[in-house]
Amino acid sequence: MSQPRQNQRRDREYRGDRHQRDRGDRGDRDDRRDRGDHRENRGGRSTYMSRQERPKKEAIVDLNKYRDEKVVVKFIGGRQVVGVLKGFDQLMNLVLEDVTEQLRDPEDEAILTEKTREFKVVVVRGPSLLTLSPLDGTESIENPFVVEQ
Repeated sequence: MSQPRQNQRRDREYRGDRHQRDRGDRGDRDDRRDRGDHRENRGGRSTYMSRQERPKKEAIVDLNKYRDEKVVVKFIGGRQVVGVLKGFDQLMNLVLEDVTEQLRDPEDEAILTEKTREFKVVVVRGPSLLTLSPLDGTESIENPFVVEQ
């Protein structure tokens, strides 16, 4: 017999035969559970229990007070829309109805024109939001930092 095989045989005899059982025989399963090193008992969190015990995450802003009211939404990139807030989720995804978008000047993207575009329903992704404000109770003012020439 070769040297590596002798070492394997000696190790197997030393450890006992339970580690070298046939694949079909799972008789050592109870032994693993008793030692605490079974996959379910490794100290990680149990997904079933942790889902029940964790409190529900709340949204950053409570938008319930703006539901069914007109809101102004500004997007990253400069677009601006006005519509009725119908729904939202904790990621700030919004559903707006009767939406009016103010179009921008083709030569200067920073300038909003008087032209508008109408939509029945718009779904807004939360990551694209820049600002969200109610239409009622707000007033637009001129930018005090713009130097007129």
